[in-house]
Amino acid sequence: MPKQKTKRAARKRFKLTARGHVKRMKANKSHILTKKHPKRKRHLRKGTLVSGADERRIKRLLQS
Repeated sequence: MPKQKTKRAARKRFKLTARGHVKRMKANKSHILTKKHPKRKRHLRKGTLVSGADERRIKRLLQS
């Protein structure tokens, strides 16, 4: 039986926390930044947790 491989695209985008939750970065921070207020851009820098509805699916992609 061949080895299970992690989906590389998912591995680049998500990280597992120590408690087993899935962490992600926020979107809308790559371009068209002049019309966004500094407060909004500052909050977009922070990571956040993936919603519970998607967590199980993403953990399956991260299994190696």
